[in-house]
Order: sequence, then structure tokens, then C-alpha cells
Amino acid sequence: MSSETVTKTKSKIKTRDMAYIGLFAVLIAICAWISIPTTIPFTLQVLGVALAVGMLGGRRGTVAVLVYILLGAVGVPVFAGFKGGIGALLGNTGGYIIGFICMALVMWAMEKIPGNRTVILFISMIAGLLVDYVFGTAWFMVAYAKNVGAVGLGAALGWCVIPYIIPDVIKLIVAMILSRNVGKYIVRD
Repeated sequence: MSSETVTKTKSKIKTRDMAYIGLFAVLIAICAWISIPTTIPFTLQVLGVALAVGMLGGRRGTVAVLVYILLGAVGVPVFAGFKGGIGALLGNTGGYIIGFICMALVMWAMEKIPGNRTVILFISMIAGLLVDYVFGTAWFMVAYAKNVGAVGLGAALGWCVIPYIIPDVIKLIVAMILSRNVGKYIVRD
């Protein structure tokens, strides 16, 4: 193979990867815009993050999540309620958004576990979601205490986690099904 062919092949792979990453960063933003406003908005972001990693794989999916968060950080209104900017990330609920990186990293780390791919994918989604809950809730408690006043763990879980468990598990089931049935058409590394 000539060096020109290798360069073209690497270039195509990088271009394809960038296209997939951009597409899934936009998908996560669209999922954020589908929102029911509450203390922590009910959105489809968890679905978008799980789809990104489930369909693209750990490396590209994590980069898509990172691109989504960076777009929001610089002010592009990609977060729930069409919000953007560093203030949205530093606010009470910003930890759940930043926690999506942790979720993607956990899913990526579990990709190489041997066994039934569908079962491993679902377990990785659940583990990633739990990490997001822990990170986001800790962030919420610190930010809320700074902005409003101290809040107990029970109250924080009651506001920020418990009402979202069943909807989030349903989103993960949908993401798993779509990742297995549609994801096979996406070119993986």
C-alpha cells in the first residue's frame, strides 16, 4: 500500500469519525431540548448519551458527549431549556451534565468485558447512569448549599434522582434496543 493510499484511508476514517461525533453531539442537544421543566428537567439527554456510546463505541461516543458539553460551555444553547454557557454548567444541575462524561467513560471502560454484548451494554449503561447520579447529586448539594442553603442527601435524592430512575431506565432500554438494531449499520473502528 502506498503512503498516499494510507493517508487517504486515515483521512476518510477521521472524516467519518468527525461526522459521527458531530451527528451524535447534535442528537444529544436535540434530546436535551425535548424537556419537561422541573427542578431537574425531564429530558432525553440520558437516551442521547447512551445512544452515542452504544452506537459509536466508547472512544467516539465519549468524544461526542464532550463536544456536546463544550458547545454548551461556550454558549451554544444545547442544554435543556435552550440554555448554554458556563453558568449552566456551574449551576445546581450542571453536575448531571458534566456527569455525562463520567457515564460515557464508564460505558467505554466496560466495552471490553467478555460475555453477551447486549447484557454487557445494558449493565454498562446502568453503571454509567449510577455514576452520573452520584456525581450530579454531589454537585447539586454543593451548588445548592452555596446558592440557597444546605440540603440533605435525602432531599437531594428526592428532588434529583428518585423521580428520574424509572424514566431513565426506560431510556436506557430504548437506547440498548436502538444500539443493537440500528447501531450495526454504523461503521465501527
